[in-house]
Amino acid sequence: MAAYSLGWCEPGGAPVSTPAGGKGLRQVLAVLGTETAGAPRGAGVTAAVAVELVHTFSLLHDDIMDGDPTRRGRPTVWKAYGTGPAVLAGDALFALAVETLAAAPGADVPSAVRHLSTALNDLVRGQADDLLFESRPWAGPESVRPDEYRAMAEHKTGALLGCATALGAVLAGAPRETVAALDRAGRHLGVAFQVIDDLLGIWGDPAVTGKPVHADLLRGKKTFPVLAALGAPGARPLARLLDSADPLDAADARRAAALIEDIGGRGAATAEARRHIATVGACLDSVPSAARTTRTTDDLRALLDHLVHREM
Repeated sequence: MAAYSLGWCEPGGAPVSTPAGGKGLRQVLAVLGTETAGAPRGAGVTAAVAVELVHTFSLLHDDIMDGDPTRRGRPTVWKAYGTGPAVLAGDALFALAVETLAAAPGADVPSAVRHLSTALNDLVRGQADDLLFESRPWAGPESVRPDEYRAMAEHKTGALLGCATALGAVLAGAPRETVAALDRAGRHLGVAFQVIDDLLGIWGDPAVTGKPVHADLLRGKKTFPVLAALGAPGARPLARLLDSADPLDAADARRAAALIEDIGGRGAATAEARRHIATVGACLDSVPSAARTTRTTDDLRALLDHLVHREM
């Protein structure tokens, strides 16, 4: 199940001709963040393994909570093996992540384990908020505000990206200021990444995203483009459509997507992502120059440019 969740095999263990893993974002951030801090690459590799194991564990549980039947164009682990086995596989991946970090030959293993645990607590908090948002109304005093969304996204997505960017530096005993700047960079990147995912959840190509078109709208998720549109002038038709007593069907979702774009929600979400990407750059610039190399900084900026332009 672990190998299947990582895209290395088919259900039952048969090897795949082409691995179906994710983007590798967290692994890249771990290695580049470690190098940015002037720490040994080996610490970054250990951090990359630990963070990716936690990320995969979170996806297994996330798919169960959301009821998602597919991920990356394949059945999710709970669909392929059952809910109980998928929960246990996720638990095992998390245990392996902690073991990997605890056994590392780094200068400050206890601090690294605490850093990973803090990120996981934030991730759980963000996931809980995201689930609770679905039960809140689209409009009125109980509706989800954009600042609540930002806090949720920082916890749900940013915490683990911040951990990935800073964990190798923590493991190598880098200065506290360097660790803090790298963690802040990853957290802002996480908000941008979540907003971009929101855009893809409404307007993305299913062949690229691996999810059905308009999936987030059909599930009633409180995503940033929708929240931005509902706060703009001319949002009343959209609010009436979303507040309908009946669930949205495919035609309703297409109409909602068009209204969101016309009102300006898509543009506002793109601008939000770009603002956080700019803040990421400022955080990286605050890392002491003695620790940074031109190549590593260029690699990080190229990664940020790719992320902010992916399918947007």
